[in-house]
Amino acid sequence: MTSFTFEEEEALSLDEADPLTSLRDQFTIPQDPSGNEEAYFAGNSLGLMPKATPPAMLSALSDWGGKGVRGHFEGDESWYQYDEVISALQTDLVGAKQSEVGLMGSLTTNLHLLMASFYRPSKKRRKILIEPHAFPSDRYAAASQVSWHGGNPETDVIEVEADNPDHVTIDDVVNTLEKYGDEVALALIGGLNYYTGQYHDLSAWIQQFRRYEIPVGLDLAHAVGNVPLDLNKLDADFAAWCTYKYLNGGPGSISGYFVHEKHHGDLDLVRLAGWWGNNPETRFDMHGQERFIPRQSADGWKVSNPSLFSIVPLKSSLEMIHEIGFGVLRERSMRLTAYLDKGIQAIEGVESITPEDPERRGCQISVRVQGDAATLERELIRRGIVPDARDPDVLRFAPTPMYSSFSDIARAIRQFEKLVR
Repeated sequence: MTSFTFEEEEALSLDEADPLTSLRDQFTIPQDPSGNEEAYFAGNSLGLMPKATPPAMLSALSDWGGKGVRGHFEGDESWYQYDEVISALQTDLVGAKQSEVGLMGSLTTNLHLLMASFYRPSKKRRKILIEPHAFPSDRYAAASQVSWHGGNPETDVIEVEADNPDHVTIDDVVNTLEKYGDEVALALIGGLNYYTGQYHDLSAWIQQFRRYEIPVGLDLAHAVGNVPLDLNKLDADFAAWCTYKYLNGGPGSISGYFVHEKHHGDLDLVRLAGWWGNNPETRFDMHGQERFIPRQSADGWKVSNPSLFSIVPLKSSLEMIHEIGFGVLRERSMRLTAYLDKGIQAIEGVESITPEDPERRGCQISVRVQGDAATLERELIRRGIVPDARDPDVLRFAPTPMYSSFSDIARAIRQFEKLVR
């Protein structure tokens, strides 16, 4: 147990020495009941709004009002292939080629669309393998896919059997596959677990799945913009992510997705087809394409015209990340998270369930408390500290590198220690 020294002066000096502290000025920070800026640690649920977003939205609304349908093709940011322009800003974040990424719909919708291609159960292989503490929506999606194909969700959705579900190891994966590997038709894994904050060793996991010829899909909602990813080299078959957490796209903003290039030319691969998944050169040829011919890229999985007003807010944040460089943000994230972890370790009566190894976590520290986490959350919010509670006894704190500060962390640790004590 370390000594409790999280004084305001120390935190202020760390902020002054950090060249990226000023990034916070580019965001709108919510205020607490006293009118002061909140210490906001819920970016793993909803990122804050860049100040560049409102004028960008007003400009898009002006184009709609002034151009009407002509806005699809007129101007430097015409709408017809606008999603492709913004999608290209994601490639470095996920380690993919531009042809492998796209924007459409929402996270769980995209997982369903992608599972329509990659979950193909047979008489022998019917199971979908998920991780312990999988996000509930992923579990619902997997169960409904099993039901849709005539299976039994009670037996055909299985978890990696872990000795400690809070810290899943590669040995847990190996042992589970030795037991069930020949029965698994799809592995659907969260890249970074929403509950524990564990950043899984995806390379090692996928190597094991390949030994059993299991297709692999990833939910990267808590990973994109948070930890380094290299989807093309990892050889994942598909992935999807929301953009309203670390990408600051706004509530319910459009989702990103990935399909590995090795699948783009497979015209026999079943997919749920629709407009915008076909060639943009002939998309408006209403009578010349009686049969759907998918684009030979991730765009071939698109279904329907992407929502412009869900893309515009995302552009502001992605451009900011692109200009700064994700590697620089990741380094700052590790500094902030180490400082937070030091404070958590100093408080008696709480326990971090997030890996201590910085390479195996993002910016989130999940803290198990004694008693009701939701009650602690409400009291912290009243004091201007915004974590995220997960029933029954876990509080999640995520110091986001684009707008969190060492002063925020010190303030949170002081108030949290008082409440726990």
